[in-house]
Amino acid sequence: MTKMTTHSKLVPGQRLIAAWLFTIAAMVFAMVVLGGFTRLTESGLSMVDWRPATGWLPPFAEADWQAKFDAYRSSPEYRKVNQGMTLDAFKGIFWLEYLHRLWGRLIGVAFAVPFAVFVWRRWLDRRLALRLVALFALGGLQGGIGWWMVKSGLVDQPDVSQYRLAAHLLMAFAILALALWTAFDLSAPPPAPSTARVRRLASGLIGLITVTVFSGALVTGLNAGMAYNTFPLMLGDVFPPEGFKLTPWPLNFFEDVPTVQFDHRWLAMTTFAAVAGFAWLARHAGPAARLRGQILLAVAAAQVTLGISTLLLVVPVPLAAAHQAGAVLLFSVAIWLRHGLRRPE
Repeated sequence: MTKMTTHSKLVPGQRLIAAWLFTIAAMVFAMVVLGGFTRLTESGLSMVDWRPATGWLPPFAEADWQAKFDAYRSSPEYRKVNQGMTLDAFKGIFWLEYLHRLWGRLIGVAFAVPFAVFVWRRWLDRRLALRLVALFALGGLQGGIGWWMVKSGLVDQPDVSQYRLAAHLLMAFAILALALWTAFDLSAPPPAPSTARVRRLASGLIGLITVTVFSGALVTGLNAGMAYNTFPLMLGDVFPPEGFKLTPWPLNFFEDVPTVQFDHRWLAMTTFAAVAGFAWLARHAGPAARLRGQILLAVAAAQVTLGISTLLLVVPVPLAAAHQAGAVLLFSVAIWLRHGLRRPE
């Protein structure tokens, strides 16, 4: 039976399980990027039903395509945005959403089949088995959250709720974190000793990155990146005078375009400053913290550059998708950093 302990000499089953979990994490990474493309190309509302067990195959016959198109023509997006769209144009937005859902199903298969084999071979101890069951349950819940998000754009307005979009994205990050942490447990060398302060700061970076990602999801859900396309000022103002006008006032942080964009800008800059501060402090915290802190700083610098470029160029799809991928990479490196630190003996 495989023991879930971090050790440099690992049994073959442990190495295989770790490689499998890294593969799942990579698939989740790709899923987030594909979801970003789907959102940015406004393809996410092209499928107006959800058939998790039977929706594996796309339409093939022309009659099947016409049925899908007829269902879409009853949606708010068609009536208010794409009135008069042709069947061929519909196929263009349908394929991205279909691939996004298909990839989610493939992740489920890629998880369930090897997991069943590992259980059959008795390679899992109780702690690892429970963690993997939790990971599978989160994946199933994520599918439901995705449909719950899509449904919000099929009622009156052709836009999904920014709250549900944020929940969908944060669940993906939670799944990624659990998969990576477990894979590191099974494959990484023993964590380097570190002080409680360094460990707390590394944990704080994960929290700050997560809050920044949440604010970015609100920006995406509100299409707030299409406004105030200057930096560092917002069309000449530190904070636009038309902002913060909603009542009750807490709603402004979640529903007011100027406020939401302002928050994301400065959360991103605060995150970058915090990462830079950690990298500077980690110079004397041991080689593991120093190296990982420097790598995290390099990724954070690239992510800030991508974010500013995306804003200034008014959200071109490839650049915006790269920015979302950068957020996933930054979060993953922060998990790797924190995992590599432990209490001194």
